[in-house]
Amino acid sequence: FMAKGKFANGFPRRYMLGIVTIFGLIGGSWFYFKLGISDVSVPFAGLLPLGIGFIAFFTFITLGVFSSGVIDGIDGLAGGVMAIIFAAYSTIAFFQNQIDIAVFCATLTGGIMAFLWFNIPPARFYLGETGMLGLTMTLTVVAFLTNQVFTLPLIALMLTVTALSSSVQIVSKSIRGPEKGKIFKVAPLHHHFEAIGWSRPKITMRYWILSIISAVLGIIIALSQNL
Repeated sequence: FMAKGKFANGFPRRYMLGIVTIFGLIGGSWFYFKLGISDVSVPFAGLLPLGIGFIAFFTFITLGVFSSGVIDGIDGLAGGVMAIIFAAYSTIAFFQNQIDIAVFCATLTGGIMAFLWFNIPPARFYLGETGMLGLTMTLTVVAFLTNQVFTLPLIALMLTVTALSSSVQIVSKSIRGPEKGKIFKVAPLHHHFEAIGWSRPKITMRYWILSIISAVLGIIIALSQNL
């Protein structure tokens, strides 16, 4: 069936942001009121008490992680990066004796790897917005359950860079105009590399390599806090 009316070009982004914000508020309230969690761990600095502001912080992180879903633009790119990230959190959870979370993340990593088998070029299956929504929402919850939110930008470095590249491009173009405001040829960043002549396999492989390095560094920082 052909989409008609205001949904002809897909689900409006502003509506999706509204839905994700609601998810964030519900998730933050569940952590605060149900689990009694109101502080977050800051590497090498201890716990940061947020009080009821924890709900707003959780919502902010939820939106930030969701915005990184734009990484799903090249065959194999998002799947490989997400598998590495969840493998890292599985390792962290295991050494923090959160065995249930470790098993969950390991299972999710295996599921993504099975998907990746059919997603590498030429892709036969795609994550799309639905797949990335589920993975990014899950990643947010896992980061808070393991109390490793402040290591998330490092563990998920390529997600962080991707989200920032899009945000910077949008802000720059809104201030300086559509042409003068272009910092990247195309945003997000992986499409910029594609525009300057990098092949898609090269971009994907280098993102995977950098993801492994950043994930290992994140694991080291996370576990060093427990020594």
